[in-house]
Amino acid sequence: MAHDVIQTFFLIFSGAAVLASLALFARQPLLVAYIILGAFMGPHGMGWVADVDLIAQIASIGIIFLLFLLGLDMQPQALLNVLRQVTTITLISSVLFAAAGYSIGYLFGYSWLECLIIGVAMMFSSTIIGIKLLPTTVLHHKHSGELMIGMLLMQDFLAIFVLLLLISDVSGTSGLLQFGQSLIALPLLIGGSVLAVRWILQPLFARFDRIGEYIFLLAIGWCLGVAELAETAGLSREIGAFIAGISIATSPIAQYIALNLKPLRDFFLILFFFSLGGGFDLSLIPHIIVPALVLAAVMLGLKPVVYHYLLRSQSESKALSWDIGFRLGQNSEFSLLIAYIAFNTQLIGHNASHLVQATAIITFLISSYIVVFNFPSPIALNGRLRRD
Repeated sequence: MAHDVIQTFFLIFSGAAVLASLALFARQPLLVAYIILGAFMGPHGMGWVADVDLIAQIASIGIIFLLFLLGLDMQPQALLNVLRQVTTITLISSVLFAAAGYSIGYLFGYSWLECLIIGVAMMFSSTIIGIKLLPTTVLHHKHSGELMIGMLLMQDFLAIFVLLLLISDVSGTSGLLQFGQSLIALPLLIGGSVLAVRWILQPLFARFDRIGEYIFLLAIGWCLGVAELAETAGLSREIGAFIAGISIATSPIAQYIALNLKPLRDFFLILFFFSLGGGFDLSLIPHIIVPALVLAAVMLGLKPVVYHYLLRSQSESKALSWDIGFRLGQNSEFSLLIAYIAFNTQLIGHNASHLVQATAIITFLISSYIVVFNFPSPIALNGRLRRD
């Protein structure tokens, strides 16, 4: 078993290193290389990495660390102001995207329930791609970064509600009850985290701040501990990680923690994108390629326009509105999770599930190209656009 794990990591990271090198020489985004590598090596490709589900579970730690680092760089008051501003934008845009997805599903002959779930899966944008392609200076210190984080967080709350309904019983009572419990758990978790930081973590940071290994360990333990507590309370590990980060954002040691956790985050995010490509069943492509291309084209064209006009209605500048619109122009990781759960609960068929997955992957790839070649990002191939 140990040999299998080592061999799997060798294949993933050595293969990623080779393909990433080729991608850079060919002026292609690195995210594309990781997804293609997963499809090639995964169980539906060459079959060299068979247990993609295990890789995906390990990779989810990268998403948790990503949200934790976002929290570290968000001041609580600024976050509240942004959430108030983006609530209307998020709700209106979600309804429009869901309606477009439902209509296209209906056009291609899917059942009304499958169309509904396809539509819901179109509502969200990718936290990973949106944030990973945003320059650090914009993410941490500029209004556009705050707006993006606020919109993505609001979408996360909507996605959690959808997932709770999907895993509920047929009547939906259980799902609504769980959602009510989550609404109660959220302020309790925030309040408990703030108190724990004030009375436990801050004194420990102050006493042992010279021992870097201990600070690193304490930060990881705090992040994963609050994430797991949030999962138990009916929220999500991602929201828990964000709360863990923002609860210590005002600490003087927050930037030190963020700097040291970034390499660990990137390690797991490579696994995430690999698992994304590896989990796709290539044999179903002939059955879903046409609706997937149509749905992806509509989302890639519709999302930037809708976000642009909604942001302009909030008196945001034209340049900022287009920038955010294109950065949020893809589907979300939640789309994949919605498709997976809906299929496992027999709400949708195999083709509908893979339609959602294929659309998400296509939008991931094309949106990454659009951003990397046209907007500032840490992995831009044009030196003029490269911003870390």
